[in-house]
Amino acid sequence: MPPLKRRIRWGVIGAGGIARRRTIPEGILPAKNAELVAVYGRNPRTRAAVARQFGVRAARSLDELLKLDLDAVYIATPNCMHLEQTCQAAGAGKHVFCEKPLGLTVAEARRMVQVCRKAKVNLGTAFMMRYHSQHQAALRMIQEGRLGQPVFARAQLSCWYPPLRGAWRQNQRQGGGGAVMDLAGHCLDLLEMYFGPIASVSCMLNHTVHKYSTEDSGAILARFRNGVLAAVDTCFCIPDDSSKNRLELYGSRGSILAQDTIGQGDSGEMVAFLEGGSKAYAAKQSRRRGGGLIVNPKPVNTYRAEIEDFSQALIEGRDTNESAQAGLHSQVILEACYESAKAGRERTIAGR
Repeated sequence: MPPLKRRIRWGVIGAGGIARRRTIPEGILPAKNAELVAVYGRNPRTRAAVARQFGVRAARSLDELLKLDLDAVYIATPNCMHLEQTCQAAGAGKHVFCEKPLGLTVAEARRMVQVCRKAKVNLGTAFMMRYHSQHQAALRMIQEGRLGQPVFARAQLSCWYPPLRGAWRQNQRQGGGGAVMDLAGHCLDLLEMYFGPIASVSCMLNHTVHKYSTEDSGAILARFRNGVLAAVDTCFCIPDDSSKNRLELYGSRGSILAQDTIGQGDSGEMVAFLEGGSKAYAAKQSRRRGGGLIVNPKPVNTYRAEIEDFSQALIEGRDTNESAQAGLHSQVILEACYESAKAGRERTIAGR
């Protein structure tokens, strides 16, 4: 694939929601190698308002958007639209950066990967939490062996999401699932970044508080190929200030404990308790209070980081198949979670 210009010209499909709140103002606009050209959304008032807000063109249709001089499109629409819009964009020769999950099913995600490959355009998956500076600092500690043999992990991402009219994440046909489909993908992707591929999952779903068609809560137990066990809990029914979005990484030489690093922000609290070599058994099992190494690198805006990374790949003519495959693999795990919950037993994850 030949390299493109030094600034990638972007169009946005799905002008409201996360695009308007985060990805446009924090990602595309400040990115050093990106330029926003136009936006499209089904709601005429919303797309016009977003276009005015950011000083760009409002396309009246997807066809109109794709006929513009664009290099790439960012798709932030309901999950049920990702496949069709990706196919249209690829057919128009536009590179695609899509919100997760890629589609409603593994079959849809696989089709998206195949279509983009055939059209010789790049496909990327928006796993922005990988770019978080504290998550990256934890990764370096693990890679350096400072955590010792990895043992167990926990990742939590929850919020308060009451019944709302027109909320597609609360509609099974539009979202494909609820708290697990929307939130667990980020948690599982982070844990695989730290510990490698997941071998199997066991999952439980519930309608604990809210009674819309998708689940409002879910818990996943994952077994990694290297023997690590992990728990992931995601809920749409816990008040925002009460859910601290914990990330806990444990090994034979210590732990890395964080709160509020998982989420849409660029910083949180992270402390590493690293004890070095092996110790003799202590029958009293006394524990010191406080202490630990505060992990607080310079914050990185994850939305800007993901846009700049994808844009730079296009500029340099690099393939982003790894990002596309990460999105497909995430879909495989999520589908296994729902199958596990339905069958009431552990599901094996196909090799990546």
